[in-house]
Amino acid sequence: MKVKRPWLIGSIVALLVLVAAAVIYAVRMKPTIELGVGYGAHVICSCRYIGGRDMESCYNDYEPGMEQISMTEDEAEKRITASVPLLASRSAQFREGLGCVLEPLPGEQE
Repeated sequence: MKVKRPWLIGSIVALLVLVAAAVIYAVRMKPTIELGVGYGAHVICSCRYIGGRDMESCYNDYEPGMEQISMTEDEAEKRITASVPLLASRSAQFREGLGCVLEPLPGEQE
């Protein structure tokens, strides 16, 4: 005789609903996240290479809600890369005479 476990079925359904909601949310938020990482890379690049400040003080320039964006620096290339893992990444590079310039996305022309 099989023992029915309604809690198991309910848990599986709830998990599937949560995963579906997370995927839908990520897809809907992707353009906003891409905009945010581009903005973040440009602001931190400007702070670092035009303003001459260190990375720690540049984090004070973050707008509310940007806490999830991580920044990495390539000092040799004068490049800042902002990213939200698995969703978006964008780099800005300091160019003499131009300032900080966002690098083109894959498929875009420079």
